Amino acid sequence: MSDTQLNKTIFAQRVKRIYDGWANAQGNEDFESIATADALFLVAGDPTSDDEPMRKGSCFQQWLLGYEFPSTLFLFRKDKITILCSANKAKILGQIENAVSTVNVEILARPKSKDVSSDALLKFLTAYTAAQKVGILQKETQSGKLVTEWQALLDAADSKPELIDMTPVISTLMAVKDDDELNATQTAANLTSTLLKYHVAPRLEAILDKETKVSHEMLSAQIETRLGSGEGKDAKGPDMKVWGKGKGLENIDWLSVEFCYPPIIISKSSKSGYDLRYTVESSEDNIAHKGVFLVAFGIRYKSYCTNVGRTFIVDPDREQEENYKLLLALQAHIVAYIKDGVMSREVYQKAADFLKEKKPELEKNFVKNVGFCTGIEFRDAAYLLSPKNSRALRKNMIVNLSLGFTNLTDKGGKIYALNLVDTIRVDESKSQLLTEGIKTDKDTLFFLTAESEEDKKPSKKAPTAPLKNKSPSKKAAAKLVAGKVLRNQRRAVQDEVHQTALARMIDHQRELHENLQTRGLERFSESGGANSGKEGKGWKKFQSYKGEGALPPEVEKLRIVVDRKVQTVVLPVHGFAVPFHINTIKNASKNDEGDFTYLRINFQTPGQLAGKKEDTPFEDPDATFIRSVSYRSPDGHRIDNIMKQINDLKKEANKREQQKKEMADVVEQDNLLEIKGRRPIKLTEAFIRPALDGKRLPGEVEIHQNGVRYQSIGTQKVDVLFSNIKHLFFQPCDHELLVIVHLHLKAPIIIGKKKTFDVQFFREATDVQFDETGNRKRKHRYGDEDEIEMEQQERKRKAMLNKEVKSFAEKVAEAATTSLGETLELDIPFRELSFEGVPFRTSARLQPTTECLIHLTDPPFLVVTLSEIEIASLERVQYGLKQFDLVFIFKEFTKTPLHINSIQATQMDDVKNWLDSVDIPMSEGPVNLNWGPIMKHINENPFEFFQGDGWKFLGGAGGGNSDHSSDSGSESEFAAESDDIVEASSASESDFSDASGSDESGSDFGEGSDSDEGDDWDELERKAAKSDQKKAEAKRATGSDESEDERPKKKKPAASGKANGKVNGKTKSKR
Repeated sequence: MSDTQLNKTIFAQRVKRIYDGWANAQGNEDFESIATADALFLVAGDPTSDDEPMRKGSCFQQWLLGYEFPSTLFLFRKDKITILCSANKAKILGQIENAVSTVNVEILARPKSKDVSSDALLKFLTAYTAAQKVGILQKETQSGKLVTEWQALLDAADSKPELIDMTPVISTLMAVKDDDELNATQTAANLTSTLLKYHVAPRLEAILDKETKVSHEMLSAQIETRLGSGEGKDAKGPDMKVWGKGKGLENIDWLSVEFCYPPIIISKSSKSGYDLRYTVESSEDNIAHKGVFLVAFGIRYKSYCTNVGRTFIVDPDREQEENYKLLLALQAHIVAYIKDGVMSREVYQKAADFLKEKKPELEKNFVKNVGFCTGIEFRDAAYLLSPKNSRALRKNMIVNLSLGFTNLTDKGGKIYALNLVDTIRVDESKSQLLTEGIKTDKDTLFFLTAESEEDKKPSKKAPTAPLKNKSPSKKAAAKLVAGKVLRNQRRAVQDEVHQTALARMIDHQRELHENLQTRGLERFSESGGANSGKEGKGWKKFQSYKGEGALPPEVEKLRIVVDRKVQTVVLPVHGFAVPFHINTIKNASKNDEGDFTYLRINFQTPGQLAGKKEDTPFEDPDATFIRSVSYRSPDGHRIDNIMKQINDLKKEANKREQQKKEMADVVEQDNLLEIKGRRPIKLTEAFIRPALDGKRLPGEVEIHQNGVRYQSIGTQKVDVLFSNIKHLFFQPCDHELLVIVHLHLKAPIIIGKKKTFDVQFFREATDVQFDETGNRKRKHRYGDEDEIEMEQQERKRKAMLNKEVKSFAEKVAEAATTSLGETLELDIPFRELSFEGVPFRTSARLQPTTECLIHLTDPPFLVVTLSEIEIASLERVQYGLKQFDLVFIFKEFTKTPLHINSIQATQMDDVKNWLDSVDIPMSEGPVNLNWGPIMKHINENPFEFFQGDGWKFLGGAGGGNSDHSSDSGSESEFAAESDDIVEASSASESDFSDASGSDESGSDFGEGSDSDEGDDWDELERKAAKSDQKKAEAKRATGSDESEDERPKKKKPAASGKANGKVNGKTKSKR
């Protein structure tokens, strides 16, 4: 509550408008009702329910203060404004006490406790009864505890003022919009138009085209979810696929966006009939797929409303088409007529005269009013555009212009209605449309045309784009929308669209693979050998002592000595003390035999099968080496102690070597230049990951001249320079418990005792403070009101937190751009493109951004730069498997490929489309490949690898064809992790496996053949018939050798019984 800020400037301006109108009320028709009033009294009781429209008094509070304050009394007198409210609200309203220079603001606070006596209500009553005439909102009834107490006190008063209705005055004050109100209204109009053009109309068109069974109520709910739905982990934010296409929607405060009323969908199957009122609800009946459809919805932004209504007609007759075109002409005529000073009744009369001239028989069907003024209050009855309203329209009023015909009858005798609604702004010479789009007859009239030639065959080639302005050749009637071909119910036509998209992807992937091959040959020269892109290991010499004098004195006894200081073990050999550095020793072991204990020390030598150590370089591998040395001693305790010392020393040496290798790429940053002359921009109450040592406490993130600094409570701090930031991310808390600013670094830094490439600052969404001013969203909802209120408050808190942290992240990007002279973009993940996978040990939600694929919610973090990826390999892609794996091979071949395992097969198409959209070449295969040996082979000679067709051994792209099927007749060069590909998909030979295993199916790593791409329908039918004939012949000749050769062989299981065995370390390819 303490964070609530009132706009004192706007408050002062609007109070001045109230008092100026009041002072000049005499002779002014808009204000003359309060000309004789001594005071204006406004009562606010308990808030209304979500199902009820906003009261005019609540709208007036929003207009005056920007918030609704329930259980509050306002009294406007000539020289003072008195406000009675609770103590908590008094703290907020205290901001406006001195906001107006000409009028004093007095706030009377009521105590929280009943036991504390207070005369606040009596003081307010005294001020109220001192007036002779008081203006009130007579038609409004309020309820609540404060209202009850006030009414009881007023009934007991000796004198009461005369009451007059000030409703028209309040309407006039709110009807004319200032610049701030006009900006909010324009944004609301942009939102409304965007939703109409990019979701509502296309969605309805798809339903009518496919004849999808969807209820009116369901479509209405689907439209509402474009602003977000769900709570907690299931919460979804605004659908940016829709809103991202709109104009002027870059800096929208989505918390301030809501629907004015639930979207209304009406068709001829609606139980309610064609009702043009905004209080009607969409019915539970399924949408009819023919006839007239009415759609209406309004969007409110920062409390200001805009509204649209449209009519769609499927298979209209000539009269319906003419009536709709008349409605369009009427709207254009009225929009040009409405201007400053025109009376409301004149607008209606102008419309009636137009109809009388053009088509007089429609006068009886014309609506009873043509709209109303709108704003914070959706429907202001004082400015109803009806034949009896004499109030004048003024410049910068916002009008909901609603034109329509009711109770019309079509050729079949069915009742229908037409409706056309837009939001306009009144100007000096004419009005201006604020909402637009999907209005012309070409956009809204759907026609059905029968094809005369029933048996006409489809065209030779499958179309690569939807046909326009002509009818396709089909047996059944085709649905047209304004001359555009829509899909029929036949499955084949839908397949055409899928095949077209698939063909586009295949062509694009083929182009990407060709470019990849060309770049690979250019990147690696012909001389590129084993060291291309990788430095070989060097021989290291270790010196324990500079001379015999440096040996420890214990060696004189010719005993084994472990010198930890110089990391050396001194061994007696033939009467000499011989030092061996610990790095030359592999390990030590002991063995008890009888009364003696044997100590065996093994050394590092060439030719050992030691896995990672097999490529350890030596100065002269052909020299003679001591592989091991053994000692015998009756003192078993001493041997135990020596063995323990040697092994401990070896562990310490290995640990130091590993740490040195890990820290090799750690950079020492320059000093952070602190900002001087002003306080740095801060993000308070933030936590850092990786966490600092000690107790987990929040700290502050500060933006300085050349970097950011995290300062925790105490002396610990972390500096990150802008020059070391590779990527900057902001992840909102819409679907998470954290709101995150994440820095991915070019070179790692040390935090605590570990190096890290990622530094993350975050806040927990549950820790934020919020206000209780009663500024609630109103929406048509079902369920418990308290739970809905809590959900709304939670959503509001998260939106406030997102806004604050995103603003800080943008300032970091701006400061970095200024400091570096090059742009550092703030990247935000696209959650709608995300998918589940296992990049480490646990499942994680991976989210694409403009430049990366990320997982930031939990450590370990994942940030993959898309521009660094050479190729993506989709593995375990088999019919029947519910999951597949994705492997990223990087352009830096020495870098270990990244495995993302166990991605759901249902998301495969989404993953493929995303990879293709960011220009990453991809391949498919039925098994997991062993990438260790593969990358080792590539690194040995990259030029030779690309000369041998490079990545073609992986197979074609998703859904694409494998060009290597004819080249892989022998054993595969790299061993896969599964040997029996056929058995993984089917345990027996079936007709399906026969077809998929034929000569045309390609190799193990591909799907289909090049000849299948772009084939027309006749060619596909011919191939299918040929395949059927081939199978039939094979069945008739099951005993012949020829048929056996043509039929794919079923591989025998391995001796161990495992399906995924290997034969001589390699997988056989099909010939």
